[in-house]
Formats: sequence, structure tokens, C-alpha cells
Amino acid sequence: MKSVTKVTVLGPTGRLGRAICAAVLDAPDMELVGAIVRSQSAFLDEDVGEMLDRDTVGCRTTVPFEDALELSDIVIDASMPAMTISVAERMAVQARKCGLVTGVTGFTTEQSERLATAAQRVPLLAAGNFSLGIAVIEALVEQAAILPAKDWDIEISETHHRLKADAPSGTALLLGHAAARGRGINHEAMAVWAREGVTGPRRPGTIGYAVSRGGGIIGEHEVRLLSDMEEISISHRTHDRRVFARGAITATRWMCDGGKGREPGLYSMQDVVKA
Repeated sequence: MKSVTKVTVLGPTGRLGRAICAAVLDAPDMELVGAIVRSQSAFLDEDVGEMLDRDTVGCRTTVPFEDALELSDIVIDASMPAMTISVAERMAVQARKCGLVTGVTGFTTEQSERLATAAQRVPLLAAGNFSLGIAVIEALVEQAAILPAKDWDIEISETHHRLKADAPSGTALLLGHAAARGRGINHEAMAVWAREGVTGPRRPGTIGYAVSRGGGIIGEHEVRLLSDMEEISISHRTHDRRVFARGAITATRWMCDGGKGREPGLYSMQDVVKA
């Protein structure tokens, strides 16, 4: 008999969180046992099924996460950086180990370091984007970036809906870091975040970013590698937000590894697609 993975979702009320909850409820090999919200949430103590305009499912949103962690095999995170860090560090010290799959972006350097420390004791998959397509182009960008920096310029552009709060997007940064790895350079030292006024010639080896916000665009990303004589363009467009939930479920199954679970460590969607 197939084992059922018990799942808690952090941040179940946002667009991604709702899609993940729906995907977990629809998955025959998963059971939703926890849904963690902020104390001021308008959806506190609501049945997740009713929140999704479905029949009741017997799992209600709550603020304390300790009980849900004790019940869970894995936590899928669609919350905010502060909650991610709080839960990851709590998971690192609890006796019963379960994995964490997070799609949260916008971590500060200090928060990223704390997340990496927690991953020494917790199996933790951090995804700048749950899309399997993005994971594939991340690998392509890293490979393409081996072209010599003195001859090839790298520019990354992204477009999202008008409500997106962070810029550049976590996915754009993911692709920028892939390009930096391919070139063997320090991303922060070579990133150019904005251009305005008289900027002078482009500094060789830099990675440029451009951001657009408007309408209801789910997500568009393009990486251009440009020389004097030719150009390589690697792009991705999201047509359906459910792709992120589908990727989160795929990542969760990979992390559970047929019920055995992964060893503590920091994983990414690259590990998932390579499998």
C-alpha cells in the first residue's frame, strides 16, 4: 500500500498558497494536515476547503505551527521570509525531522545565511521559482554563460503584474546567479540594477537587469547574451499560475523520496529536474 505524505502549507491564503493547497488536496498520495497563517489573517480558523470554495476537508487554518510540524512529513512554504526563517529554525531543533520546500524569495543576506544553517539539520529545498521550465533554462543560462565575457554581454529582463512587490523578481535573480556561476564571477560585484542618465560605456563582464510591471502578467523572463555579431536569447513565459503548484508538488515528492526522505542539506529545483 502506498504511503500518504502528510503536508503542512505555510501561507495558504495567497495565490500560490491557495494553488498549492488545492494541488495537495487533489493529490492521491498526499494529505493536508496543517495550514499556517498570520495572527491577523482574515482567514484564521477557516476550513481550507471552504476557503477554496470546496467542501470542508477537516483542516483549518491556524497560527501556532508546532502541532502541525509534529504531524507533518513535509512543509510547503508560500509565506514570507520572516515566517520561513522562523519555521526553518524551529524545524532544525525539533526531534521529529520533516522536510521544508520553500518558494519564498526576497531573503536578506543574513536571512539566507540563517536558512543555510538550518539546512545543516533539515532537508530544505529553496526554489526561486517552482516552474520546471525555469529550472531547465537556469541550467541553459549557466552553460551559455561560459562564453567569454569580453565578447558577450548578459542582460536579464523580467515583466510581472502590477501588484508584484519585489524587483527584480526572485526568478530574475536566480537566472543572474546562474550566469555568474557559469562565468565564475561574484554576482553582487558584477550586477547592474538600473541605468539612468549618462552612464558611459557598458562595463565588460557585468550582468544587467531590467524590470517592467503592469497588467496581470504572471511572469516573463528573458536572458540575452549579445556579441557584436550574434545574439542568444533564452526566454520563458508562464501562461497558467497552476504551473507553480504543480512544480511544488513535484519537488515535494522528490524530497519525500518514496517515504525515505532526503538527508539534511540545501537543495534546489536543479536537483529535482536532474532526477
